[in-house]
Amino acid sequence: MDIQGKTALIAGGASGLGEATARRLHQLGANVVVFDLNAERGEALAGELGEGFAFIPGSVTEEADAQRAVDEALTRFGGLHIAVNTAGIATPGRILGRSGPLSLATFSQVIAVNLIGTFNVMRLAAAAMQGNAPMADGERGVIINTASIAAYEGQIGQAAYAASKGGVVGLTLPAARDLAKWGIRVVTIAPGLFDTPLLAGLPDQVRNELGRQIPFPSRLGQPPEYAFLVQHIIENVLLNGEVIRLDGALRMGPR
Repeated sequence: MDIQGKTALIAGGASGLGEATARRLHQLGANVVVFDLNAERGEALAGELGEGFAFIPGSVTEEADAQRAVDEALTRFGGLHIAVNTAGIATPGRILGRSGPLSLATFSQVIAVNLIGTFNVMRLAAAAMQGNAPMADGERGVIINTASIAAYEGQIGQAAYAASKGGVVGLTLPAARDLAKWGIRVVTIAPGLFDTPLLAGLPDQVRNELGRQIPFPSRLGQPPEYAFLVQHIIENVLLNGEVIRLDGALRMGPR
């Protein structure tokens, strides 16, 4: 798919991996709608990027909010061709901790945001893409989801997070098969350790130590590197139904 002139919806696009993706696609000539809970960051980004950019506040777990974001793409820019799901939370907690079992509310919230939120945006975006005129190879759209290497090597205290991201991994192939008849591709990226707001609160010493765990390059991933992979997935029509690890060959230990 040629990115120039297309419209992209970035869920969780006000910071981190999503913000880097929004900036890259906008730079490449796409219209971009960012959908995020962080209204302050989203409005600031809209003010900076200007024409061809829109921000819609809301939660990926709310059907009405996600539909408003999709509708913004349709009404303001005339269509929706790309959807990127980067919204997520990583609330830690052992199944059995000092205060007893992990609360069901905590587990449910992580699943709701990371897995159900991803599906919510996916299904509504696909419904909008279905009406697009077919492009080369009959393609009508592409949906890119974000999992994590924790889906494969979840660490101690990551039961909820790993389960939610494992769900995103498991969703990838059946979603691609479901949507193939409409020419809509589905691909998932599973990032390793990235320099995002999730790690921003850690001391530099800890962040450097995390980077040294990565075989090569021995540093934290940078959000623009995630965005560059998003670009390649969009442009390479044969990529479909696949989960791509972006982790510098990192395989997480138990802690």
